[in-house]
Amino acid sequence: MKYNMLSWVVMGWVVTGGFAAPAAGQGPAKPPKVPAFSVDYMDRSVSPSMDFYRYAAGQWLKNNPVPDDKSRWAAFTELAERNWYLIHGILDAAMADQTAPAHAPRREVGDFFASAMDTNRIEQLGLQPLADDLKRIDRLQTTSDLFALLADFHQRGIGGLFSVGFGADAKNSAIYAVELWQGGLALPDRDYYLKDSFAEKLKLYRVHLEKMFGLLGEKPADAAAHAMTVLALETELAQASRARVDLRDPNKNYHKFAGDALAARTPALPWPVYFAGRQVSGPAYEIVGQPEFFDAVNRLVAQRPLADWQVYLRWHLVHGSAAYLPVAIEQEHFNFCGKTLSGQPEQEPRWKRAAHFIDGSIGEALGQLYVEQYFPPAAKARMNELVDNLKAVFHDRLVRVPWMTAATRAKALAKFARFTQKIGYPDHFRDYSSILIRRDDLLGNIRRAAAFESQREIARVGRPVDRTEWGMTPETVNAYFNPQLNEIVFPAGILQPPFFDVTLDDAVNYGGIGVVIGHEVTHGYDDQGRKFDDEGNLNDWWTDADAQAFDAQAQLVVDEYNGFEALPGLPVNGKLTLGENLADIGGVNIAYEALQRALAKDPAKRKTIEGFTPEQRFFLSFAQIWRINIRDAEAQRLITIDPHSPGRFRAFGPLLNVSAFYEAFAIAPDSPMWLPPEKRASIW
Repeated sequence: MKYNMLSWVVMGWVVTGGFAAPAAGQGPAKPPKVPAFSVDYMDRSVSPSMDFYRYAAGQWLKNNPVPDDKSRWAAFTELAERNWYLIHGILDAAMADQTAPAHAPRREVGDFFASAMDTNRIEQLGLQPLADDLKRIDRLQTTSDLFALLADFHQRGIGGLFSVGFGADAKNSAIYAVELWQGGLALPDRDYYLKDSFAEKLKLYRVHLEKMFGLLGEKPADAAAHAMTVLALETELAQASRARVDLRDPNKNYHKFAGDALAARTPALPWPVYFAGRQVSGPAYEIVGQPEFFDAVNRLVAQRPLADWQVYLRWHLVHGSAAYLPVAIEQEHFNFCGKTLSGQPEQEPRWKRAAHFIDGSIGEALGQLYVEQYFPPAAKARMNELVDNLKAVFHDRLVRVPWMTAATRAKALAKFARFTQKIGYPDHFRDYSSILIRRDDLLGNIRRAAAFESQREIARVGRPVDRTEWGMTPETVNAYFNPQLNEIVFPAGILQPPFFDVTLDDAVNYGGIGVVIGHEVTHGYDDQGRKFDDEGNLNDWWTDADAQAFDAQAQLVVDEYNGFEALPGLPVNGKLTLGENLADIGGVNIAYEALQRALAKDPAKRKTIEGFTPEQRFFLSFAQIWRINIRDAEAQRLITIDPHSPGRFRAFGPLLNVSAFYEAFAIAPDSPMWLPPEKRASIW
């Protein structure tokens, strides 16, 4: 919701629709292959100066179509699939073992998995798990009733109308605060409601709404009318919402409302009732991301009849619960969210969807079991060593970059001196023992876990920030930078091939995990991360001259990526993806210099392997981690919502700004891979 996670790659909108469960042990007979770097992935019939992406990964692209149960297939998904295979074994064993103590992670995970796999029980229950909430919606009589129920829904992970979070205050990062953000949409972004390019999907969304209301037992005429009500409300919320590019600027999305200021601005919204329902006792202030959005909510609540909001809440209740309900609802949910929005023909197997449920609910319990089996201490030690090598390079670059003046440089170095890293898994795993986890109550487990997390976060409002906390589970194939804690975080899940491979040469590892490290480090100094100071607070610590010099180089990156097309007529948004593109370029530069230092320290490592120099293998390794085949609908969705550029442009777009790349492959000015020097960005 807020600008506190600048992830290396967004893994996407996980669609967890379903059907009758396969047997618990069903899955691949043997582990998926390790997705390591390989020269066999290359297409040597393509010149590197014509299309470096195809040259580096063309054979892989030809031989790895998107599986039917995926909307895309990439190096990340290959690794994630292998992780899920390993996790499947953990889940099956935990489910079968009922001798573990009641609140041991193994018992918690096993019971949760059993509830997700018991599709007979889910079918028997039908809509019963929603019955109480549906009755409460029917009984609403006042706006106060509406906000009391909305608070309870939010507390249990059911979305609607707006979003509320409880994170570090961006201008006082030492304490937790209440944050209000635009929300209330079931489609991926406001553009789906407002742009002509999504008109067909919007029509199909209306059909989906009608079908879902019908599955709730409504007559066709009522279902059609209620679909139009939801569509009208969500469209008005979309019109009041800011675009993705505008949401990237943390200063523009920070508005502090102390005391009764928010209530005075939005008198139709009973905030005391809402916060009482969330068990937040009179917050001293709220941070509102988009005040004009709440002005619109205030107007809509005042003008629209309560009956419209009852329809709206019924929709968001079933939409947010569909993945955990009987097959008819679950299947219709997937048909729209998976097939229509992402182009995915089939669902993932039931066990894998169940694993996603657990990862999103009690993920650190699962992570504890995962790291015990699959993440040795030696891997953590080697990763810390690599991070230290990359940090040393970046420190030296901060010292010498010519465009930064002394005043800004001193503050940049002070910020870097306080920079920290987390590797593998947290020092202390989260305690889920207060959650009632039943083997016969999937939706109840989901809701109780969400309420546990809400209560855990709310209890901290106004208190010191826990700097040991993790924002991802250990099994996650991803990484992130947190500007308010000034830290990079690498879960155990990503510390495997093709990113990190102890069996291969330094060039491959620096082109993989080395660039990932450099990418995350530079996020602290990208177009938005640079706005946070050494305390992790939003604070303008740059001189005007330095900010202008930085912005001039950043504009070159915007211009470069604006020239790429994800699909015909669908260009990359250079402003939306700017932070990630800058981090990609910085990561390549830093990792490349770190490799050169490693080769200078041990000249014996400077040798040709499989016909390629270390420099060539570095760039090939980098390009291969971005190999991806993707369905058109998913490409359209990601271009709309994802702050990362499509994989094929990440594979070579950063390299066009790196002079060593041109030298490594003898790329000349008349090549399609040539970017004129005056158009290349040079920041880190």
